[in-house]
Amino acid sequence: MRDVIDLAFRFYELILVVRVILSWVQFQSRHPLVMFIHSVTEPLLAPIRKLLPTDKIGIDFSPLILLFLLELLKNYLL
Repeated sequence: MRDVIDLAFRFYELILVVRVILSWVQFQSRHPLVMFIHSVTEPLLAPIRKLLPTDKIGIDFSPLILLFLLELLKNYLL
């Protein structure tokens, strides 16, 4: 069971890193893979963005914060 939880967290972390990379490059936003990545990551990123003043900073730190929170949760569960 531990391995399954660890694998699920690693998979989500990978998807989150891919989303960050896709935000740096021009990519077709209607591509099914891009839409899937967006739909899987946005529900967890949106609440973090609401708490951060990204309009003042100019940089979106929500993926970094989410990775940190996921790591904390994974360590708690495992």
